[in-house]
Amino acid sequence: MTRRRALLAAAAVTALAGCGFQLRGSAALPYKTLYAGFAEGSSFGAEFKRSIRVAADTRVVDRPEEAEARLEPLAELREKEIVGFSTTGRPREYQVRLRFRFRVIERGGREAIPATELILRRDITISDTQLIAKEQEEAMLYREMQTDMVQQLLRRMAAIRR
Repeated sequence: MTRRRALLAAAAVTALAGCGFQLRGSAALPYKTLYAGFAEGSSFGAEFKRSIRVAADTRVVDRPEEAEARLEPLAELREKEIVGFSTTGRPREYQVRLRFRFRVIERGGREAIPATELILRRDITISDTQLIAKEQEEAMLYREMQTDMVQQLLRRMAAIRR
């Protein structure tokens, strides 16, 4: 009986190892040095630079002339729009959006990524009795969307062919 269990356990381990499951890992950027022109105090910029430092072989430099490529943020917007009303006419549902426009310019002036806009949307329902909790939920949604957008940006930059 124990031999049968050991064989079943070995078969299960072999099946899991052979299925190809692998953690995504980090995106390897095609540049050794990168200038990220985010505004001072930008939380999006801080998260992007932190992700580069932790996960990539790319070094973020402080001056654009030292970099092989420049990430130029063109716009970074947070929006909130009412999409539904209650029977009393009060806002019931909102859509929060995070927009980021950027382009990537290589040292010779070639546009590696032309002006591109990333947009993320999330819906949130509102109750008059839970306003403070919903404000915290909205802030959390923006943080999660920002993290997701940084990962999308890194994947787009990793796909650049030099």
